[in-house]
Amino acid sequence: MTFRAPVRDLAFALSTVGHDALLKRAYPDLDADTVAAVLEAAGAFTTDVLAPLNRRGDIEGATFENGVVRAAPGFADAYRQFAEQGWNSLSAEPEFGGQGLSKPMELAVFEMVHAANMAFGLCPMLTQAAIEALTQHGTERQKRLVLPKLVSGEWTGAMVLTEPQAGTDLAALTTRAEPDGAGGYRLYGQKIFITWGDHDATDNIVHLVLARTPDAPSGIKGISLFLTSKFELGDDGALGARNDFRPGSIEHKLGIHGSPTCVMLYEGAKAELVGELGQGLPHMFVMMNAARLQVGVQGVAIAERAFQQALAFSQERKQGRAAWDAQGMIWGHPDVRRMLMLSKAKIEAARGICLTTGVLADLARFADSEEERLAARARQELLTPIAKAWSTDVGVEVASLGVQVHGGMGFIEETGAAQHYRDARIAPIYEGTNGIQALDLVGRKVPMAQGAVMRELCAEMLLTAQGLTEGPELAPVGRRLAAGVAALERATDWILANGGAPAAAAATPYLKLAGDVIGGWILARQGAAAAGSDDPWLQGKVALARLYAGQVLSTAPGLADSVCEGVEDLERMPAAALAG
Repeated sequence: MTFRAPVRDLAFALSTVGHDALLKRAYPDLDADTVAAVLEAAGAFTTDVLAPLNRRGDIEGATFENGVVRAAPGFADAYRQFAEQGWNSLSAEPEFGGQGLSKPMELAVFEMVHAANMAFGLCPMLTQAAIEALTQHGTERQKRLVLPKLVSGEWTGAMVLTEPQAGTDLAALTTRAEPDGAGGYRLYGQKIFITWGDHDATDNIVHLVLARTPDAPSGIKGISLFLTSKFELGDDGALGARNDFRPGSIEHKLGIHGSPTCVMLYEGAKAELVGELGQGLPHMFVMMNAARLQVGVQGVAIAERAFQQALAFSQERKQGRAAWDAQGMIWGHPDVRRMLMLSKAKIEAARGICLTTGVLADLARFADSEEERLAARARQELLTPIAKAWSTDVGVEVASLGVQVHGGMGFIEETGAAQHYRDARIAPIYEGTNGIQALDLVGRKVPMAQGAVMRELCAEMLLTAQGLTEGPELAPVGRRLAAGVAALERATDWILANGGAPAAAAATPYLKLAGDVIGGWILARQGAAAAGSDDPWLQGKVALARLYAGQVLSTAPGLADSVCEGVEDLERMPAAALAG
């Protein structure tokens, strides 16, 4: 299972989503040579160090024995190299030891990390999310003592939300935070599904935990956010005695076996408040939204890994008489080539959506005017659920197609294609299921400013489509994109007009439609950047844009129909009518 980090694809994608303009505005000390050097170095590390551990991590996995969690073989040493080489600190603030690089650069590097070894990548991914939460809401003490350690990678961070009775419904959580009389708190309760909640790769682990104080009101307004450390933390930053929380077990999962998913038991653990009492959920959403975008990148990454393996297999496996290959390689069978090209097109589309969201995150901080910053923030918020859900659906789809390309060999574990499919399947579930992302999109994000944020995006995409129709190479793409934008506008009007339960019933097909059309826009821009070149690699970008337009954008009008029709049947259907 060879892997080669997609450095050239990432560099090209960055160049077509506005990253160069972002650097000039917000990162004047960064230039194209620096970006290229970072990508090349990350590509070498992920290819040479992380990728070889992926299969062993799946087969042997993390272990739990006598109360101790141990990372999968080789993971702890790889993590130390990861931290020592500075990969954990890319976009963090320099005042806390970060390198101050752009958010899209961090996302590009982490795509390579996740593609090489998704189970490994979860550990630093959640540390990045903890860094964002503490940067915005941490106390002076937390920023002084904890943030630099997380930024350097000396310590890792974990997001601690879920309980047996409280998954999506965090209002049902019961973990208690009792004042200790000295300005701190003691945590009591059980949390489940805590990714990298315990391990042996670092000296300390910081948990950001949602809990209730004794006098807190019921519901989400009674939830606060607390920081607790595996080892007690002195005012001088020195680690003290073991804190009173521990892993109770690790889960046995369908995939990501190398990532320890822990049951955590809090038995009076010393903790301190993060931010304000009763504001735990808004504070945690800083961490969750960062993680949601990163999970979208995971979807792109696992699709890339599965695609690379399937493409290589298609050029080694001989079966029958191939219409387009004299040697009989299955790459020459038209349907196999269609599956692989469509996979590649969707990977490029999803990658562009995620990187665009990263550009917007930086513009929301660094744009020149408040008006620009607010507009960037609004579009970032609109795209985040699409980046998470659409990209992870692509990850599952492409991993499934990877198995299909392998045929029966794909169903056999030893080829490794099945691992990518198993690993991919968690991404549409965690950090908010894709159904929740769809509800967030139609319930909160599309209605922003009476729909103006989505309509402005549609207007921009339409301008791109109109520009493409002027040249023969991409004219069909322009026409398909224009029709797709019209379908998205029609579906958007329906969502805004109906709202409530009808919009919720149509949320998932609406998100798919939005992702399909925005993905087509991404590919159209890539095609426009590549058009006219005699470089076969760039000519491939044009071909992918045309294929996507014919295979995906062409379905947009029908998908808009599915948004606007059939809600009544969903509402009236009793479960008994579906039973055998």
